Amino acid sequence: MKKFIAMSGLVFLSACAQAQTSNQTISQTAQVPTNTSDDKINPAQSVQASGVTDTAIFAGGCFWCMESDYEKLPGVIEAVSGYAGGSGVTPTYKNHTKYGYYEVVEVTYDTGLLSYNDLLNYFWVHVDPTDDGGQFCDRGPSYRTAIFARPDQIEAARMSKAEIIATKPFSADIVTPVLEAPTFYEAEDYHQDFYQKESDHYMRYRTGCRRDARTAQLWGK
Repeated sequence: MKKFIAMSGLVFLSACAQAQTSNQTISQTAQVPTNTSDDKINPAQSVQASGVTDTAIFAGGCFWCMESDYEKLPGVIEAVSGYAGGSGVTPTYKNHTKYGYYEVVEVTYDTGLLSYNDLLNYFWVHVDPTDDGGQFCDRGPSYRTAIFARPDQIEAARMSKAEIIATKPFSADIVTPVLEAPTFYEAEDYHQDFYQKESDHYMRYRTGCRRDARTAQLWGK
């Protein structure tokens, strides 16, 4: 999960464990458009690392995929897979769905290279915010999208959602909620950097799940 500030090229991607069985029935010949969609990242952002970091929590379906997507964004130091938004017990991969947890990533970024608004803009174009039943081939409440914002972030998150509603290039409603940031629980070690540890499996999953194909359909390439 550790990343250098300066990234060069695309790192091979990863995927979510429940998809290990389901991806066998999904076509593995689907084309995956390259959906960087980084044009909404602030072009005037500083090119000087500040050494000052902050964090943000996003739910965008499979946390392996969200970790991979954010860790290729220059200025992101690391993205950690985990769970948030549930209650009752400390979550694990085996029980998090039962207790209402989302799969999330906690993104640590250099504030001299990225702003919170940059992370929000990047989030929208890497998910399907029209889907309230999961994301792509991953179905169920734990795979829903959400922005988990601290009190100092929540106004920016709400404004970002309002802007997306006003400017989205499709007619479907945005169903992604902006929620108060709960406790973040780090996922098990084998989930961290899965896209690097098991890159072949991850790419088969991501291609079969048509994550990039769907985001390109919504937002353009």
